[in-house]
Amino acid sequence: MANKPGQPALALFDFDGTITTRELMPDFMRFAVPKHRLVLGYMLLWPLIVGYKLKWVSGILVRRAIVWMGFRGMAETTFEQLGQRFATEVIPLALRPEMLAKIAWHRAQGHRLVVVSGALDVYLKHWCAAHGLELVCSALEVREGRLTGRYLGEQCVRVEKVRRLGQIVALDEYGPIHAYGDTDEDLDLLALADIAFMRGVPFESTKKPVHTM
Repeated sequence: MANKPGQPALALFDFDGTITTRELMPDFMRFAVPKHRLVLGYMLLWPLIVGYKLKWVSGILVRRAIVWMGFRGMAETTFEQLGQRFATEVIPLALRPEMLAKIAWHRAQGHRLVVVSGALDVYLKHWCAAHGLELVCSALEVREGRLTGRYLGEQCVRVEKVRRLGQIVALDEYGPIHAYGDTDEDLDLLALADIAFMRGVPFESTKKPVHTM
């Protein structure tokens, strides 16, 4: 992107596998879902899980099935309590020190910092608030105080990351834009950046930036 003199810089971070050492969705499922549901879910969903590991099935489809099996009918209050506990008890054990240092560096430079993640807001909102980071992420649907087992809108991955980010950030007012990711689901986000990193390595995107206006 062409930057104008005096524009503030923007730093965009994926979360799972970028700020953390691994994807934390499986950790949260083990932490929050009753054991009998985990066993039943694995029995029913193992073909999807294997297909995902073999890259035959999309992560979007697998996550949709997993949250339906794990959280459908759970009380919202219980879910929120579990999310807050996960943010304080589990996430700190999975953070990459080098990425925390990178976040601190961007903050010291006065850059605007936004986490743009497909992870769930129920735990990520607590961690981001504690670290002074803005957040764009996925959420689950609640009706009459209970989870329906469905995502609220689209999962915040791929081009949806860019669309959601555009709702809170006027991208043409920032430069340079830095972005950090670790999987193909981050490629649209990285395409926005002047300076991009994939799994810690400088990355030059071949995708054209998606316009959100």
